[in-house]
Amino acid sequence: MQGYDSASYGDAFADVYDEWYGDVSDVPSTVAALARLAAGCADAPIVELGVGTGRLAIPLAEAVRPRPVIGIDSSQAMLDRLHVNQRSAADAANAIDARLGDMVDDIPPGPLAVVFVAFNTFFNLGTRERQQSCFRTVAARLAPAGCFVIEAAVPDVSATTGNHVEVRTIAADRVVLSVARYDAESAVAEGQFVEFTEAGGVRLRPWSVRYAAPDELDEMAAAAGLALRDRWEDFGGHPYTIDSERHVSVYEVPSIPTA
Repeated sequence: MQGYDSASYGDAFADVYDEWYGDVSDVPSTVAALARLAAGCADAPIVELGVGTGRLAIPLAEAVRPRPVIGIDSSQAMLDRLHVNQRSAADAANAIDARLGDMVDDIPPGPLAVVFVAFNTFFNLGTRERQQSCFRTVAARLAPAGCFVIEAAVPDVSATTGNHVEVRTIAADRVVLSVARYDAESAVAEGQFVEFTEAGGVRLRPWSVRYAAPDELDEMAAAAGLALRDRWEDFGGHPYTIDSERHVSVYEVPSIPTA
């Protein structure tokens, strides 16, 4: 998408993210699962890539303190919203370390207990090359018992070709349309939420993703020296099946067999 960069999504959605996507997944189950995964890594940090408004990182920091929780996002608008949410949290003293940066180039040095990317955020890395680089960078920074966790949709390739226009919201003073274009060959989907309001006129909220199926993510993991440890349908631990529409994949550095 012409003019779209790594900050475009966050800058466009920061003001509505909590309203639109606050319930996109089960926060308590996610926090509990990530805390368990980090338990074997002493006090090594947990890192969220694409931390956004802190929907997950703020309650996670409360659950695992004093273990550090670092959140990285390329949008200052998202981080500004995170800071507001953090001040409103019950224990504002338990602050996460929020950093403006890239999901590949600005991952902190290890050893790291858990690096995780919440629902579909990994796909914001717009090429397979950047996605592969993320796997490699994370693998180089994980603690020996650490893991890389990706939560994502399972693409329905048969339904993701062509142009689509849908109505997202209709109210007396507001209409939101979803305009999208899907290209199965390049595995790229992009679009705009076009918001019309009586008071504010027209607001555009662009998005663009390069999606990947679980088996492709497994290939990237293997190329980076990681192996699949677990795959669930969700952070509640429900079994992943061929009918699952989403997945949580947990990758780790495989242990070296001893003689």
